[in-house]
Amino acid sequence: MSAPKTAPQVFRETVRKYGDRVALRKKEYGLWHDISWNEYYRMAKCVGAALISMGLEKGDCVSIIGDNCPEWVIIDMGIQCAGGVSVGVYSTNAWQQVEYVVENSESKFFFVENEEQLDKWLHFKDKAPHLKRVIVWDLEGLRHFKDPMVMSYQDLLEVGQGVLEKDPDLIDRRIDALTPDDLSVLIYTSGTTGPPKGAMLTHKNVTWMGDTIAIDNPLYDTDEVMSFLPLCHIFERLFSVFAHIRHAYTVNFIESLDTVTDNMIEISPTVGYAVPRIWEKYYSAIYIRMSDATWFKRLVFGAALKIGQKRAGLKMGFKKIPFYIEALYQLAYFCVFRKLKERLGFDRLRVAYSGAAPISPDVLYFFQSIGVNLIEGYGQTEGTGVTCVSRVGWVKFGTVGPPITGTEVKIAEDGEILVRSPSVFKGYYKNPEATAETIKDGWLYSGDVGEIDENGFLKITDRKKDIIVTAGGKNITPQYIENKLKFSPYINDAVVIGDGRKYLTCLIMIDEDNVVKYAQDHKVQFSTYKDLTQSPEIIKLIQGEVDKVNEQLARVEQIKKFTILPKKLYEEDGEVTPTMKVKRKYVNEAFKDLIEAMYRGKKE
Repeated sequence: MSAPKTAPQVFRETVRKYGDRVALRKKEYGLWHDISWNEYYRMAKCVGAALISMGLEKGDCVSIIGDNCPEWVIIDMGIQCAGGVSVGVYSTNAWQQVEYVVENSESKFFFVENEEQLDKWLHFKDKAPHLKRVIVWDLEGLRHFKDPMVMSYQDLLEVGQGVLEKDPDLIDRRIDALTPDDLSVLIYTSGTTGPPKGAMLTHKNVTWMGDTIAIDNPLYDTDEVMSFLPLCHIFERLFSVFAHIRHAYTVNFIESLDTVTDNMIEISPTVGYAVPRIWEKYYSAIYIRMSDATWFKRLVFGAALKIGQKRAGLKMGFKKIPFYIEALYQLAYFCVFRKLKERLGFDRLRVAYSGAAPISPDVLYFFQSIGVNLIEGYGQTEGTGVTCVSRVGWVKFGTVGPPITGTEVKIAEDGEILVRSPSVFKGYYKNPEATAETIKDGWLYSGDVGEIDENGFLKITDRKKDIIVTAGGKNITPQYIENKLKFSPYINDAVVIGDGRKYLTCLIMIDEDNVVKYAQDHKVQFSTYKDLTQSPEIIKLIQGEVDKVNEQLARVEQIKKFTILPKKLYEEDGEVTPTMKVKRKYVNEAFKDLIEAMYRGKKE
């Protein structure tokens, strides 16, 4: 493999090679607009040159907040081409969280998408002394807004253009001055506990991962991906920036989060990736659609699915598939699965990844059965996103696959997963204590507990700090039970409780769309979300789903009582992370009365 370079050097090489080929696509007013590699690079250079002219030194941080769009990645690469460090901020963060990231990173410049994001800066403008300028790229509603600190993105590009006309080699000199050990990005972990920490990823980290990600499952310059996960999260950044600038495929930006399913059909990507919540939603949608179909269609789909499951089971057990099963599967695929995949926009998907949180093995099994190559990866920000990944055609249930090429994984005596790799980060920004706890003797201490099987596949059992020890001294991994519950189309999320208790209970978040549909189909009366969660018919429905899961569990792991949460969980309220992971500690605290109520009174 070639020696590690810097992200801007990789970018420059790709631009020279691909020039007028399409790099980025965005839909506006019903039409798709293409941006070539040359245009991408030209605008990134303008951004970088303008920042340098306004005082950006090598190693300075610059923050960006906004939804996924071409401007986001152009600004990202512009900052890096100028020798700066790019810092993404979640667009859903409250202003206090935005202030924390901008201040902690000592950002010199702040790029904001629109009026909503600019408002957040206005809350703390007097408390951010490091900031030199705030740049806005969508001026809707801001035409008459004036502030000496604020300028438009368009004006910034013009400044940069003027600078480059006087000094055409400015950006090349900055790019050439960068070394692989310099910082590329700061990624603030959305952490389910405590304030976020800025993970320092070097150019060596990100270019190595950009290369390596395509060794185990190839990426081609003809591929198409769809960008919709938060760009400041390492998972999306890998596909929309670091692997993109290396492998030169096309990144398509969605119109909005509400149009993900429509855009998926339109774009029909060849490589897909999403957090488990998205794949679970697709599974639920198929399940509900089938329950509404005619009895004949249900019969045909059921028969096809059985064949698909039989084949997937053999394949994932590394067993030979008999000729008759393969022949039946091809027939089922032609008659049923092919049309289903077309309707979902999955018809061109060569491989699809689930990451950022654990997914129910049953969901993986379902997609593999219908011919969608959904595989699970495992990693964390501190390891530049990927530690292990299943290979296409070499997938094993309940595991996240073997380590990626060039990465070592071992299990500590207490079961913690340790990682050694060129992808291991430099440490946490301005936090040597947390760094020393996380990196010891070159090994990254992941905080996850797992085991490696005879095939070298890693199985994650839980987060180290989440393991429940019951009053009877039994160690229970809540994630395993929660994933089984989430496989139900009526359950969106679940938090299993039982630390120091005599038995396990569970807080359940319902899948609103599917439960509302069930209520309508069964004439269940309700007026608010809270009414719905407290309806006896809905409690009975969820009890049935819990009972199904309990049948598959050892007695000590069974859920003895559950409560449906009377409200939806929101990231803005600090209840879930931006990648839709429930903040267990927060939920335990916020709903402690509901939890205690489940432990009052006798339970057999």
